[in-house]
Amino acid sequence: MTENELVDTWRDVQRRYHTTWCALDRALREGHQLGASEFEVLDALFETMAKTPCADDAEPSLRMQDLGACVQLSQSALSRVVGRLETDGLVTRAMCAVDRRGIYVRLTDQGLETHAKAQVTHRAVLAEHLS
Repeated sequence: MTENELVDTWRDVQRRYHTTWCALDRALREGHQLGASEFEVLDALFETMAKTPCADDAEPSLRMQDLGACVQLSQSALSRVVGRLETDGLVTRAMCAVDRRGIYVRLTDQGLETHAKAQVTHRAVLAEHLS
């Protein structure tokens, strides 16, 4: 591949990402009052719940630093997004019992419902822009 082809490919990746992200953000805001970053946090938490079997008295959750790695947000941006989701009743935060520096985030029942509805929109936008 030539240098010009590499640059063209890179610019195409950027264009597709930007176009898709903007479409996601617009559709999620209009249909569900969620930004794309907020949905990505809900989606990462949902996937954790689906993959992690827990004891009857435990609820699946993600440590903030692990959640940040899943959604590619800085620590401060993630804190703001989780704060908004918590204010809206979609997630809860709890201190780690073993390590008081650790904060865990989990979906609420309302968060699960919101995610289920928004996931349909999210996947439709992805199919439209990436198929």
